[in-house]
Amino acid sequence: MSDGVREPGVNRSNGGVPSPDASGTGREPLVLDLQPVRPAPVRERADAARNRVRVLAAAERLFAAGDARNVTMDEIAKEAGVGRATLYRRYPDVAAIATALLDEHERRLQEHILSGPPPLGPGASPAERLAAFCVAMVDLLERHLHLVLGAETGSARFGTGAYGFWRAHVRMLLTESGAPDPDGMADGVLAPFAPEVYLFQRRTLGLSQHRVTEALVWSAHRLAGGGPGRRQ
Repeated sequence: MSDGVREPGVNRSNGGVPSPDASGTGREPLVLDLQPVRPAPVRERADAARNRVRVLAAAERLFAAGDARNVTMDEIAKEAGVGRATLYRRYPDVAAIATALLDEHERRLQEHILSGPPPLGPGASPAERLAAFCVAMVDLLERHLHLVLGAETGSARFGTGAYGFWRAHVRMLLTESGAPDPDGMADGVLAPFAPEVYLFQRRTLGLSQHRVTEALVWSAHRLAGGGPGRRQ
């Protein structure tokens, strides 16, 4: 790879479904079907495992029912039927619970970037890989926006291991494409994937998933030197 840039390693130490297609185009959104690359077994005591499952299931229900940013630890404990002490022993705050739910989805995407088939994985041009990354990130937001809102809003987004991975990957592709300032451009490429931005586009502006994806794919091809990049 050029300039000694390496593919980033998987690092995810930290941290409702949007309304239906409002575009009226009838076109299918661009999505990538990401199947697990390998299982990630977890060893824990049986009682701890039961409590974890109850807490995560309860949190998932509460996050999906409304604005995840307004859910409290007390509400999760009550919904899960566990004591507050039990909840706090495992999770310090609501963001940590949202992060635990989101973790597997983001890790799966990271693994496909590292070792999956092209164009998302290695083997395609930087422009095609960046476009595929945009498709995958929009799909992640579309499926799990309620979790991302609970885990990665505001400045908290930049402190997550996932953001560091996305940034390293985008910077690598921009460097390989010969972009003039990969460090300066990387965060701009990732800015549209902030959950508040996607929520505004889908809920307030009424843009479809397809329209958001197409715009980002077009930009990816232009930034990474792949031509106009408009998919037919």
